[in-house]
Amino acid sequence: MTDIDTIMKGIDGLKPIPQVTQKVMAIAGNEMSSAADLADIIRYDPALTANLLKMCNSAFFGLSRKIESIDQAVAYLGMDQVVDMVIMNLGSENLKRPQKGYDLREGELWKYSVLSALMARDIAEKKSLRNKHLIFTASLLKDIGKAVLSKHIENYVDEIETAVRDRNITFQDAESLIIGIDHAELGAIIAEKWKFSGRMVDIIRNHHLRSGWKEDDLELAAIYVADTLCISWASAWGPTGSHTGFTPR
Repeated sequence: MTDIDTIMKGIDGLKPIPQVTQKVMAIAGNEMSSAADLADIIRYDPALTANLLKMCNSAFFGLSRKIESIDQAVAYLGMDQVVDMVIMNLGSENLKRPQKGYDLREGELWKYSVLSALMARDIAEKKSLRNKHLIFTASLLKDIGKAVLSKHIENYVDEIETAVRDRNITFQDAESLIIGIDHAELGAIIAEKWKFSGRMVDIIRNHHLRSGWKEDDLELAAIYVADTLCISWASAWGPTGSHTGFTPR
């Protein structure tokens, strides 16, 4: 079993969440906030503004006109879309790195996380769930623990695979057994360190529905369903197998 203190020190190697992101999330959660409030927060962060405008003008959106300001972005794409783009920006650098312990090349965990978040948001909209931004953010960041745990997993891949096979347990359970902590619990610790809400921490900790889940918790259910669907499609965007943790539990 590896040194838990060493794993915890690895959290400091993640790019911290900028304060502007917390302010944007607060605006998203306030029904009284306006598009102007959102634009006023973003416009004073040059790096975030540049990244958002780059995203707006990318082929992904295929807009017929060039977006040249945050005010235009909010007006053209809508407040919800811009908030989600800010949230995607906060997780991109940490999740785009290669995760060798999970056999994931550069960008693959990021692609999976974005797909999962978009799908969870779509489920939330179809079910008329209120906290769509919370669901989107939690789904995007639910595997942030893998960004820290990956290099420790590398040293124990054979032991973890043996535990999964011989004990008939999940990859996550094998992480706990062999490493001493799993990626969901570590993700919750990271979320606490970044001062996310208690609800966000709880969802990240329980996104595999391992414990403490209630059947009327539709927010967590939406994230779990999106995650399960993305796992089934994993072969379309990257390598699969027991290393990834993306195989069915």
